Amino acid sequence: MNRARKYKINDFLLRLPVPQYREAIKILPRVLGISLNTFHNYRNILSNDRQDIPYEKVVMIEKLFEMRMGELINKETRCKPLKELMLRESLGK
Repeated sequence: MNRARKYKINDFLLRLPVPQYREAIKILPRVLGISLNTFHNYRNILSNDRQDIPYEKVVMIEKLFEMRMGELINKETRCKPLKELMLRESLGK
């Protein structure tokens, strides 16, 4: 069973030719300031896992992969604006 990943890291890497893929696997952990093992853990986070990549690293990966902000994650995050939530809260009292 192929479970969905939370982040599109593998999608990006698997589109690279094999020599570039191998080089990317060496370069990315070093540039991100993490171990190879941590990088592989990031790649394998499933969509329903509570684990996340630290925000600063997500921003770096998006820039390294030339993605737009928020494009690395595989699911859309939905949330009502804080002002609307506060209004609802004050009306409920």
